[in-house]
Amino acid sequence: MRVQTTASVGRFDDHAFLDYDWSDDLSLYEIGNFNCPPLYSYGPVARPRDIFHFVLSGKGKLYIKNREYTVEAGQGFLIPHEVKALYTADRNDPWSYFWLHIGGARLAEIWTKAGLSEDNPVFVSDVDSSPMPELYRDISEKRERELYCISKLFEIMDHVTSTSVNRQLSRPNTQLDFVQRIIHIIQIKYSEPLQVTQIAELCGLNRSYMSRIFKDATGSSIQEYLMDYRMKKANRLLKETDESVQTISNLVGYKDIFTFSKAYKKVFGNSPSIYRAEQKNRKGV
Repeated sequence: MRVQTTASVGRFDDHAFLDYDWSDDLSLYEIGNFNCPPLYSYGPVARPRDIFHFVLSGKGKLYIKNREYTVEAGQGFLIPHEVKALYTADRNDPWSYFWLHIGGARLAEIWTKAGLSEDNPVFVSDVDSSPMPELYRDISEKRERELYCISKLFEIMDHVTSTSVNRQLSRPNTQLDFVQRIIHIIQIKYSEPLQVTQIAELCGLNRSYMSRIFKDATGSSIQEYLMDYRMKKANRLLKETDESVQTISNLVGYKDIFTFSKAYKKVFGNSPSIYRAEQKNRKGV
């Protein structure tokens, strides 16, 4: 956990880097809000993580994938990771908004439930009264409390999925249900020598079909998702425990420490041994 606050710096009314990843389902990396001057523009830029804006007052334009959207107070917009976007405040009624940089294993599922995507990025609620300003204020005022902030992020996402005019109504045995099942299996069996064929058998699905729907929903292959999930668990164990690299390798489903180290370096850029040494140096051990 890391908190770096830059409230009231420059043009931002409130801004903080949080790096809250306690929950595998949802992570919160950055928050901020800004009262934009007329015609203030940001972008075009693509980010490595999803970012969600909610407009508190005023209005503006969002430009994404060569399309233009007008977004007004009480509405929001999603900019998915690695998607280039530009947004501009209105000349006469410039918007004020807050934003959240977020990630997590359940995020793709949440956007799907809300009917939000790079092709349909604008959130419109079907209720008049919105809890969003208060929820953001709760996060901002108590930003040092990681679990509290994550709980409020869950409330924000619940509001988005439950009130979006484009939300998907529950249907049994949809592709999304299967994707949720795959993620659940990975989360409870990642410490085992899990294979994609085993997941397909547990879900009762054809392997090729299962791989395709998972890739469509998450943007990652099942193998990539499993490796990333294991590496995230390993990174936490390296940071928070004194277990050996070999033991941690076994705990996250790798019997071969060399295969584990190669996968870890692919995700984080350094070997687990180097990361462990860096952590000890920071702690003065």
